[in-house]
Amino acid sequence: MTDRYGPDVLATDWRRPPRGRSTDADAEPGLVVEDVETGWCGAVVRVEKAGGVHVVHLEDRRGRTRAFPLGPGFLLDGAPVRLVAPRGPAADRTPARTASGSVAVPAARARVARGSRLWVEGQHDAELVERVWGDDLRVEGVVVEPLHGVDDLPGAVEEFAPGPGRRLGILLDHLVAGSKEARIAEQALRGGRYADHVLVVGHPYVDVWQAVRPQRIGVDAWPIVPRGRPWKEGVLEALGWPADGPADVAAGWRRILGSVRSYADLEPDLLGRVEELIDFVTADPG
Repeated sequence: MTDRYGPDVLATDWRRPPRGRSTDADAEPGLVVEDVETGWCGAVVRVEKAGGVHVVHLEDRRGRTRAFPLGPGFLLDGAPVRLVAPRGPAADRTPARTASGSVAVPAARARVARGSRLWVEGQHDAELVERVWGDDLRVEGVVVEPLHGVDDLPGAVEEFAPGPGRRLGILLDHLVAGSKEARIAEQALRGGRYADHVLVVGHPYVDVWQAVRPQRIGVDAWPIVPRGRPWKEGVLEALGWPADGPADVAAGWRRILGSVRSYADLEPDLLGRVEELIDFVTADPG
């Protein structure tokens, strides 16, 4: 008799993903893989340890390089793989890296603080910078200070009195054309008195929370918060997290910050600006 219903679907591996199950693949230099999440395709350049986790650098056909956390989420010849750190002498020669991707300085002591400073808008900004660049900043002797708001930035710059050996690097949230932050930055630099000793840069995000790649907290994009609703509370509410006041905001931030392991978990718009500021304040003697 003909089986009118076909074979028993439960008799096979019905949970098996369409592309098959992931297998381990050594992240050897030259291996070409694709990141499933972003579609980035490139050859393995190197694997290094950053912020306690392994990161793989992939170079595309245009010579651009991008870093990804080592592990699952890659395709090799169309099949899913879990990239693992290569073993053997070559792996042992890979230098240790800080969370920012810099070569770690073994047993480095914190340098006496420079006269120069790096200012950020608030405590969350300062904690995120410390999370990724803290080791580098201690070696360079750079202190990060939260402004707790930028409305009086011109007055704060005037009081600091920048000069040789006393530079200011300032990172602002939502520094886009026509924004309040853009106007304040212009006022702080008006007249050019401190032009050689102050650098103001910023990222386009409403808050530094958005500079963390949303995939790190399990979503594809940061929620859009309606106008008139406090942004942080609106984000927490949209994520389904507690959102009833400062204690919940603090808890939500700790959860977000805890998801950041290295620079690979941050958006390029923040990475480039912080690196620019560090270069600026460490280029001046002092």
